[in-house]
Amino acid sequence: MTPTTPVTPLPPDHGTTAQLDKRVTGALVGAAVGDALGGPVEGYSPEQILERHGGRVHGVVGPWSGDAWRTARPLAPYHKGDGHVTDDTLMTHALVRVYGTVRDHLDAYAIAEHLVPDLIGNPRWIPELEAEALPLQRIFLAEKWLVARLHYGHVDPREAGTGNIVNCGAAMYTAPVGLVNAANPAAAYAEALDIAGAHQSSYGREAAGVLAAAVAAACVPGATPQSVVSAALSLAKDGTRAAIEAVCEVAARHSEFESALAPLRAAVAPYDTVGPDYRAPSLGARRPSRLHSIEELPVALGMLLVSGGDFRHAVLGAVNYGRDCDSIATMAGALAGALGSPVPEEWAKTVAEASRLNLWEPAATLTAVAREVFERDVRRRRAHEEAFAAIGGAGCSG
Repeated sequence: MTPTTPVTPLPPDHGTTAQLDKRVTGALVGAAVGDALGGPVEGYSPEQILERHGGRVHGVVGPWSGDAWRTARPLAPYHKGDGHVTDDTLMTHALVRVYGTVRDHLDAYAIAEHLVPDLIGNPRWIPELEAEALPLQRIFLAEKWLVARLHYGHVDPREAGTGNIVNCGAAMYTAPVGLVNAANPAAAYAEALDIAGAHQSSYGREAAGVLAAAVAAACVPGATPQSVVSAALSLAKDGTRAAIEAVCEVAARHSEFESALAPLRAAVAPYDTVGPDYRAPSLGARRPSRLHSIEELPVALGMLLVSGGDFRHAVLGAVNYGRDCDSIATMAGALAGALGSPVPEEWAKTVAEASRLNLWEPAATLTAVAREVFERDVRRRRAHEEAFAAIGGAGCSG
């Protein structure tokens, strides 16, 4: 494969008024496209993908089992492929709707009060089912946990994630948190950790915070893949930090994904609890630990480095990595899109039409919310400065 030309970050003064719109749209549309491209090869190895497709995947492909997708195990009855998004995008769009309702920063209580009712009370078009249904009927067990714990169990939302499968379930849809906190990674990290407390614990919750921080860092003017990884490492803790360090150290030695596939897997393997056979997890899989990490986030950051931030290269690397590649590609797509690398129009158009989704509407909603939240944050900060100055603290910044 020919190395892709790295994305050139736009200078801080280039089209300033349109930059937020571009970053938010790139991240959300990019995440959905990555999700759709990765869906049909999720759960398989790079070698299996190579054999099945007679080469690497370079765009939208059909179901693994062809026309037998309705009954073929282990994926039936889901129509994965042909441009259909998966639960990663369904959950991302659901979180955007919560932001559109609250129009402010979110916390774990917002998940209980708004996200869960949306999942169980509003039928929507589910591309993989080719039918209108409740999102609850499509989301994975780790997301159904939200409904069981918060709606039926009435658990404190800040603690509801404890006991759930520790996986990428919370991280896969936290890109919107990074976008609402664009250019402020620390704030994105804190907000995502609060939100994810309703869903995950341990390194699953940590990954949600770090992914949101990385997306926020990608929105900084002049950001690069290296600056995004540095921001992630400045906040990441325990096994998540160690896994990102290990993977990104290896990724820095590669400039095309083919040679990076096996080395990235080897680098993350000591921290991944699932084990070598993705469909037959080890006994210790997905249990809380300060020593481990989800696989998806470090590999997504690694592919961002390998690609030089180029969207097409980063997403195709994530897709051809296999395993949980729809979520890896979702994260890689969000990061590359937030950096400003263009999402291929033909991919976005195909995914939008096949999934019967307006991929641009959630971006418009979230861009407006991000601006409103920033204005509120400025007013709140000024009120704090005035109050602090009034009791003898430092003077206001003006």
